[in-house]
Amino acid sequence: MSEKIQKPDSEWQKQLTPNQFHVTRQKGTEPPFTGEYESTVTPGTYKCVCCGYPLFRSETKFHSGCGWPSFTAPLENQAVDEETDNSHGMVRTEVKCSHCDAHLGHVFEDGPGPTGLRYCINSVSLALDKD
Repeated sequence: MSEKIQKPDSEWQKQLTPNQFHVTRQKGTEPPFTGEYESTVTPGTYKCVCCGYPLFRSETKFHSGCGWPSFTAPLENQAVDEETDNSHGMVRTEVKCSHCDAHLGHVFEDGPGPTGLRYCINSVSLALDKD
């Protein structure tokens, strides 16, 4: 894998909308049921809004009812990094883009088969490249 993309916040702010910057660079969260991709069933590849790296395929997307787009698995294991998140009085697993460290969302162990995982991802952190 190539080196991670690193930019100062001032460059990210020029490239991203204020909401995209808040979620991806400051580990924010969009309100539930408000994201562009929460209910979409359009076929394609979901890419990182910051660097364009392919993260998830529409075939792994499912409607979990949680208010954010949910996926059973990343496009490939190397697409995302995971780390422990102890914020907000909870212990969760944060999901980040492996190429630029953008905060994407969290992964939970309450998803459907075959993985049993639910990658709960902020719409604003994604860009859909339609098939």
